[in-house]
Amino acid sequence: MRLGLAEVEGGVAVLVRVSEDEAAVVEGIASLDAVFLGERSIVDLRAAAETALAGGRRIPLAEVAWLPPVRRPGKVLCVALNNSANPDRIMSGPDTPAMFVKPASSLIGSGRPIRLRQPMGRVHPEPELAVVIGTGGSDIPVDSAYDHVFGYTIINDLTSPTMRDTDTFHYRAIHPDPEAEDGIRYVDSWVSYPARYKGSDTFGPLGPWVATTDEITDPHSLRITCTHDGGLVTDDNTANLRFSVAEVVSFASEYLTLEPGDVIAMGTALKKSAKGGAVQNVDLNRLGGVIEVAIEGIGTLSNPVEWR
Repeated sequence: MRLGLAEVEGGVAVLVRVSEDEAAVVEGIASLDAVFLGERSIVDLRAAAETALAGGRRIPLAEVAWLPPVRRPGKVLCVALNNSANPDRIMSGPDTPAMFVKPASSLIGSGRPIRLRQPMGRVHPEPELAVVIGTGGSDIPVDSAYDHVFGYTIINDLTSPTMRDTDTFHYRAIHPDPEAEDGIRYVDSWVSYPARYKGSDTFGPLGPWVATTDEITDPHSLRITCTHDGGLVTDDNTANLRFSVAEVVSFASEYLTLEPGDVIAMGTALKKSAKGGAVQNVDLNRLGGVIEVAIEGIGTLSNPVEWR
């Protein structure tokens, strides 16, 4: 396992940084996790990065087997239905971000296979901007939220509607009712649990690298596309996010202490491409192939499908 970086288009662009041709190996620091876990400091990382770019050992990209740029995040928070490109789809919902947690065990690097089984049923991609936390905290104010962001990467929040339907309960929820004879009332409710349909192994492609905040001047002005076997599925922009990065970081920190290395998936790019279609129509378990997510200023996350 190595930490790598590179110069892109003549300038340092991302961390982990890799050019189209080769990667410069950072000696002495195995991964970004060493920084997030406090084993090495950001000062150490910057010094090692400068040395690597100046004359460190370089390797061809063809020899790189990608791991997730953050291998062991304490949590991967995902914001549900956070795209305003299709507001007509939301019949009702909260006025604040709604979140679920994706397990770190679901993460894979770019180029690694998405491993599916037929019992998983329909599985579709969800291309998203991901935020990597650099400085943790609780009750973070909106106006200082960006001070807690280390950088940005790409996540494909793979989803199985088939398993979601299987793991959904329609039941009579009990609510207190002081006016009722027995003090309770029953309300028809539906609830689903995302452990399988969002968190199965390989359901979290992440990467290929992290773009540091100094390279992304505005995370809400980035084109995001998703292609399947080269065909455009969605062409969207992070300007369509309903809740901003700052709002999500602040709100999440009111309930969940954010820690260095945590990842926040900001919500799916849903805008249909000019050719029509939608990400929900790309059933990877039926079609197989290669799914790619590209975000302007960051790079391209690419993963093939294989069956097991």
